Amino acid sequence: MEDPDPPPFSTPRDPSYRQADIGLPGRFPYTRGVQPTMYRGRPWTMRQYAGFGTAAESNRRYRYLLDRGVMGLSVAFDLPTQIGYDSDHPLAQGEVGRVGVAIDSLDDMTTLFDSIPLDRVSTSMTINATALILLAMYVAAGRRQGVDAGQLSGTLQNDILKEYVARGTYIYPPRPSLRIVTDIVAFCARTMPQWNPISISGYHIREAGSTATQEIAFTLADGIAYVDACIAAGLDVNVFAPRLSFFFNAHNDFLEEIAKFRAARRLWARIMRDRFGATNPRAQQLRFHTQTAGSTLTAQQPDNNIVRVALQALSAVLGGTQSLHCNGKDEALALPTEQNAATALRTQQILLHESGVANAVDPVGGSYTIETRTNAIEAEASALLDRIEALGGTLAAIETGYIQREIRESAYRAQQAIDSGAAVVVGVNKYTDEAAASGVQVFSLDPEMEQEQIGRLRALRSSRSEQAWRQSLDAVALAARGGDNLVPPVIAAVEQRATVGEIADTLRRIFGEYQGAD
Repeated sequence: MEDPDPPPFSTPRDPSYRQADIGLPGRFPYTRGVQPTMYRGRPWTMRQYAGFGTAAESNRRYRYLLDRGVMGLSVAFDLPTQIGYDSDHPLAQGEVGRVGVAIDSLDDMTTLFDSIPLDRVSTSMTINATALILLAMYVAAGRRQGVDAGQLSGTLQNDILKEYVARGTYIYPPRPSLRIVTDIVAFCARTMPQWNPISISGYHIREAGSTATQEIAFTLADGIAYVDACIAAGLDVNVFAPRLSFFFNAHNDFLEEIAKFRAARRLWARIMRDRFGATNPRAQQLRFHTQTAGSTLTAQQPDNNIVRVALQALSAVLGGTQSLHCNGKDEALALPTEQNAATALRTQQILLHESGVANAVDPVGGSYTIETRTNAIEAEASALLDRIEALGGTLAAIETGYIQREIRESAYRAQQAIDSGAAVVVGVNKYTDEAAASGVQVFSLDPEMEQEQIGRLRALRSSRSEQAWRQSLDAVALAARGGDNLVPPVIAAVEQRATVGEIADTLRRIFGEYQGAD
């Protein structure tokens, strides 16, 4: 499906303009934001997504960003770490440290956060199939710093359902994967009160080619599946739901993006109250992180990306985001350089301190255009959610390939529009300049990095206690076959220096591997 074209202008007489739905900031259905004072009371958290090469290299980048005013860290992991392979696995060759940091063991995680106080710095980790293992390593790294799990704050992405429809970095079939998610949610509810155990992610759904409406509908459909699974596991919705968070894309259509965020917040509040009976206001609120759209960045005329990112970031702020990452201008070419990462951070700081948008609570509230488009997106997303329910729910829609096909079709139509010139991309299909990208300095990785990482991994294996290591993996297997929560035995295993790949393989033998659906 395609998002409908908006009207050229709106008035109070438009059928979809409903003043009653706007409400007040901090009040149900939270159209105008989850806090009464929004950024006047507390600014959004400025995060910069970073990670590359080895843990030591990424640690240096984190400390650089913290010194320049980043409020929280956001960790990118390399592909082998994301899909549960150690750096010396044959399938990891050439991918170690390329799109994120290589983490094989607790020693790597400890190095990653060296001299960064985990009781004072909030950390977001973009990890899904191996989220269980990386959370365990983070808890154990905290212990090495003398920080209890209850003092740790941050967010684990842990959104495996969107992997099946948008990214593909899954390992196990959907149903055992859902069991892992609920184990993490249950553990965090008991042990880590400041930690968000899941960030339900529309970002990658949009990057895969969905429309704004599909991004909202498919993300909330995943959220419904997680809430259903947690309730089925015996958890209280008013206890666990306040720690659910969301992750959205900020794309190019400035007004549509603002409306999208507002529609998502209102729709989720009604789902939580009316479908799940949540009475705790915090359990009804959709709190979200936003990242500017990587898929909109161009290798041609990369300086233009600074403007794109600034507009996308402004839409997220006007839409009421709780935290924000701005992409570097060079990310269509390579990992961002330190200078371009700093410029991306400065973009947020200028928005907060110089633009004045944070001084008013929901400054776009009541705009005829914004409210009409908010209502239209909510109605279209609700219709898609009804379609998913008619198919048997989110898991059925994934297993039959329905959601995947809808995203592919939207991506195809969007590319056709660019190829035909119907959608203008400045510097790509209009106002082109062949020389514009020349002379751009790009980030490069140390060519010796992969072998050095493999060397450290093999040294770790040779120095650990074989008996304690084996017993710890046996305990993980026992919990996986039974019904015990998986998080405690995995923490014990990483403390016995079991690696990401070894723990993932233990679970592979029990849960199997997912082969995908058309």
